[in-house]
Amino acid sequence: MKDNSGKQAHWDHIFSDKPDETLGWYERDVSYTLDFFPKGLLDKPQTIFIAGAGTSQLVDGLLAMGHRLILNDISEAALARLRERIGEQKDIIWLPADLSHPLPNELPAVDIWIDRAVLHFLIDNQAIDKYFVNLYRLLKNNGYVLLAEFSESGAERCAGLPVRRYSLDDMNQRMLPDFALIKYAHYDYITPAGGQRPYLYALYQRS
Repeated sequence: MKDNSGKQAHWDHIFSDKPDETLGWYERDVSYTLDFFPKGLLDKPQTIFIAGAGTSQLVDGLLAMGHRLILNDISEAALARLRERIGEQKDIIWLPADLSHPLPNELPAVDIWIDRAVLHFLIDNQAIDKYFVNLYRLLKNNGYVLLAEFSESGAERCAGLPVRRYSLDDMNQRMLPDFALIKYAHYDYITPAGGQRPYLYALYQRS
């Protein structure tokens, strides 16, 4: 699914031009994200949608645990680099797509939706509404959603783009009452260059 607004070209340039280890969101240790889920949830195979998968090490960890993955990114260059690293695998659906546009109807329902630093790049309410239409359509009953976005005290821009920062109330307005808030935390992520990026992590379960 192509994006004609220039966003795809912007992200393709970033992923084509910079090594993974220099990207401002790169995490070698993804344990904070994995440990945010209830104990035991990831011990059995789940179908997991990773929004903005990029070249994340999270993919490697979840595959090693035996999960089925839908790997989404607006950047085909990012997904190509990730595919080169992990190879072709039967438990992966590759999904180059802008999440503010409708996703293919044939996608399977998912048990878990993980978004680390995608939603905050959607600025206008119409784009955000369409993102959540996709999320609501794909997520199973009792499924989990992890949103990890720039907090109110976070940076106003990232990767050369403006971002929309989130408070817990902002997230709750989108998720409640159809979802229950399971846990949340403020987390200071340290970039590869040593900068501090305040995030808000919030985990919800569909009622």
